[in-house]
Amino acid sequence: MITLMPKEAYRNKVKKLSLVVPVFNEQDNLHEFYKRTSKVCANEPYELQMIFVDDGSSDNSRLLLRELCEQDSRVEAYFLSRNYGHQLALTCGLDHAQGDAVITMDGDLQHPPELIPELLRLWEAGNEIVQTKRMATEDAGYAKNLTSSCYYRLINALSNVEITPGGSDFRLMDRVAVDALKQYREKARFIRGLVKTLGFRESTLEFVAPPRFAGTSKFSLKKMLHFAFDGITSFSNLPLRWAFYVGIFFGFASLFLLLHILYVTYITGDIVPGWPTTMCCMLFLGGIQLIGIGILGEYIGRIFTEVKNRPLYIVSRHIKNAK
Repeated sequence: MITLMPKEAYRNKVKKLSLVVPVFNEQDNLHEFYKRTSKVCANEPYELQMIFVDDGSSDNSRLLLRELCEQDSRVEAYFLSRNYGHQLALTCGLDHAQGDAVITMDGDLQHPPELIPELLRLWEAGNEIVQTKRMATEDAGYAKNLTSSCYYRLINALSNVEITPGGSDFRLMDRVAVDALKQYREKARFIRGLVKTLGFRESTLEFVAPPRFAGTSKFSLKKMLHFAFDGITSFSNLPLRWAFYVGIFFGFASLFLLLHILYVTYITGDIVPGWPTTMCCMLFLGGIQLIGIGILGEYIGRIFTEVKNRPLYIVSRHIKNAK
């Protein structure tokens, strides 16, 4: 178990800033990201630690990261043994970050490095978490913006934890907040929600995300749906309750249908073979049951994953040039 140190314990030593950057096939962005980030951080009075976590890239990202580590002793890279996903790559970086302040950001430059000074000023003002809020993305279409807005409305309606609409994994966290987050070790991780459960003093910084510097997004529709469902099931059991409520509703509806059948059979005598009605009812109610079983299965599957207690990730290489 991790013991949290009071924030005052960090104030009398040289401050260290850690940047945690997950990487997946970003060979065309790495040098530009490093150049812009280094330029911004050169004006800040902090000792810099830049952590890149390669999440199983298949391009030349690892080769470029080795070169950056050789050129700059402040840079280190963790190579995961396979692709574990964005949230676990972030977790790996947070686990190894040593800074008094830790900034997590993507390496595609849609999280502008030029915002780092503003994040630090808000931290210096006493905020233990500085969450960025994406107001718009310059190259995002209407459909993506609409689905994102609907998703945040849905998850906030389901969950007791308020997730910032437009929030991202571009944030600054104080050392105390990072140590608290490291105690959360569930496999299906939705870090935006986990951070919200910590309860530390928080501020929000709004920004407009620029287009990617190069390449295309690695978040496919399948990955986005999986990520969205992880967020809902990690912070809400309402889908289970909804399945129960739907079952109760149609149970009562079936009773009324039974009364109608008895009335037609014994009172009016106007009975017609009801094969179409019977089949429609069976198919409809069967579909509702399968939905309920599917929702239940998702939660049971997550329980099964957790009780196996496998490691969140495996690091195959740690590259650091200790000059």
